[in-house]
Amino acid sequence: MLKHLSATERRKLANRGALKRKNPGKIRLSVFRSGRHIEIQAIDDVRGHTVCAASSKEKDFKGQGWNVAGAEQVGKTFAARAVKAGIADNCYFDRGGYRYHGRIKALCEAIRAGGIRI
Repeated sequence: MLKHLSATERRKLANRGALKRKNPGKIRLSVFRSGRHIEIQAIDDVRGHTVCAASSKEKDFKGQGWNVAGAEQVGKTFAARAVKAGIADNCYFDRGGYRYHGRIKALCEAIRAGGIRI
């Protein structure tokens, strides 16, 4: 069925599906990490809408997303936006197949420190 995808892509999709089944009705905090930037968005899968987002590509960051300090800044900004949107208790973390260390860990801990319960 999904033979055109690599093994890691199939595993990533399977994990995302399992997360959605285990957390019905909750907001998914989806992370994307590249070599230079890090992005996070809160997605309501029931409605199919992005509730809020933050990225190191925004003008405020000026190319600071490639390191742990930049990921912490993105996490703090996202937490403030998420609290304003009212999703502090109703969300779960989708790390998108990335290992939980380095920038991903710093981002998640900054979001937790900002008042979001993951």
